[in-house]
Amino acid sequence: MLLKVVLMKLCKVVAALAIMITAMNVNTACIYLIHQPKLPDGAKKLRKF
Repeated sequence: MLLKVVLMKLCKVVAALAIMITAMNVNTACIYLIHQPKLPDGAKKLRKF
């Protein structure tokens, strides 16, 4: 029971971290020489501009 609770909390933290990193990545551009892959359509909803 305790393992299940800890695992669920860990999954929530990982999901929140993934959304934060994706939102940060959507709003930044890469340097000229480094290739920036295309973002998925779902990530475009997180844009601030």
